[in-house]
Amino acid sequence: QLQASGGGLVQSGGSLRLSCKAPRMITSVFWTTNFDWYRQVPGKQRELVAGISRDGHTNYGDSVKGRFTISRDATRKTVYLQMNSLKTEDTAKYYCNARGSGIDYWGEGTQVTVSS
Repeated sequence: QLQASGGGLVQSGGSLRLSCKAPRMITSVFWTTNFDWYRQVPGKQRELVAGISRDGHTNYGDSVKGRFTISRDATRKTVYLQMNSLKTEDTAKYYCNARGSGIDYWGEGTQVTVSS
C-alpha cells in the first residue's frame, strides 16, 4: 500500500529526500490520513522521526528538529521527508506509516546510511 524510496549512502552533513507513495489511495482519503516516518536500527526500538496530521500539523523527534522536514503532495499521493545536515546517528532503516479511519499501512522501508 505504501512505497518508500530515496534512501542511500551519504556523507555526514549531506542531504537526502525520502518519498512515501500511496498510489492506490484515493485523494480524499489521502487528505484525511495521518502520515508518519519512523526509523529503526537493528536491536533498538522503532523511533518516530516526523509526522504530518490530516490537518497539516507537523511534529518531529527531538533528534531531528531543525534538520528534517516532512511534507505532502496530494496530487502525487506522496509524503516526503527532507533530511539535511545528516549525521552518522541518522543511519537506520526508515519506514512510513499511514493512519486513518480503518487504515494502518506500513511501507517496506528504505535504508539510509550516513558515513563519517
